[in-house]
Amino acid sequence: MSERPSNFNVPNALTVLRLVAVPVFGWMLLAHAHDGTWRTWTTVVFVVAILTDFVDGKIARKYDLVTDFGKIWDSVADKAITGMAFIGLSIVGELPWWMTILILAREWGITVMRVFMLKYEVMAANKGGKLKTATQSLAITLFCIGLWRTPTPVDVVAWAVMILAFGLTLVTGVMYLIDAARIRRDSLAKQAGGGSDES
Repeated sequence: MSERPSNFNVPNALTVLRLVAVPVFGWMLLAHAHDGTWRTWTTVVFVVAILTDFVDGKIARKYDLVTDFGKIWDSVADKAITGMAFIGLSIVGELPWWMTILILAREWGITVMRVFMLKYEVMAANKGGKLKTATQSLAITLFCIGLWRTPTPVDVVAWAVMILAFGLTLVTGVMYLIDAARIRRDSLAKQAGGGSDES
């Protein structure tokens, strides 16, 4: 049996770094919401933080460093940084609260569900979830720049990407629920089958 990789590795360190970046990013966005220079640097911090998500996954798969810690906390870190962005943009009045609330309800609801599903199976992010995260990241990046200081065509693109991200968030949420129901059903069926074999 192959030895499990240690939790102390580069991909997990990048995940922790992303978590640490959350309060820094949040402070920069909220404390300097209407300063163009600060908004530029706020955007840079977000982009660097979210890029660690794509980098840590590639490193983990390439060098066989995938761990249960990474599968769970990588997703939590993603939702923490994007969640802070959605909340912050709503606080400064640049994104409707109803959109932020629905997105966060889906994000954290699915995260909690994945924790409960650990007794059956570790649910890693699926392709739809990764596309959702990428689209959310692009939308947030465009909004973080400050639509109040960008040309109208950029504003139109930013809103189009945000609406697409919102739709993908809801659709992939339903997909996770379907997957969870299937995993639970299969697990219970195996348990029932095992019990009947032993009797």
